[in-house]
Amino acid sequence: MFTIAKRTDYGLMALSYLAEQEEDEAITSRAIAERFCIPAELLAKTMQLLARSELVESRNGPKGGYVLSRRPESISVAEVIRAIEGPIAMATCQIGDATGCEQYEKCTIFYPMERIQKKVTDVLEGMTLQDMVGTPAGEIR
Repeated sequence: MFTIAKRTDYGLMALSYLAEQEEDEAITSRAIAERFCIPAELLAKTMQLLARSELVESRNGPKGGYVLSRRPESISVAEVIRAIEGPIAMATCQIGDATGCEQYEKCTIFYPMERIQKKVTDVLEGMTLQDMVGTPAGEIR
């Protein structure tokens, strides 16, 4: 089953929440974790990854916390996934690591899977944080 890691779910929830805030209003990772019942330590590490990838800015001080580094409509879901998980791939051979696959030389599904991966990646590239803001749980837009 192709899934996105729980850490990425948490990161997307946090970034969507930041996108809903007033511009320049910093929110701590602890406040976000409490709001969504997310393990605080895991979210803090996730937010650090997002800061390293320059998707959020970390601000110090009494009114410190995190803010988006760009407008929500300019941050794609694909960027968030890459920041947290690395390359988007349906199989390891599609990120250039075919060494562990015994079937690679005879694989009949490599190219069809590559097309599927491209379509999935295109959808993730085309969806932004702005698209995720305000969507109630269970609703798809």
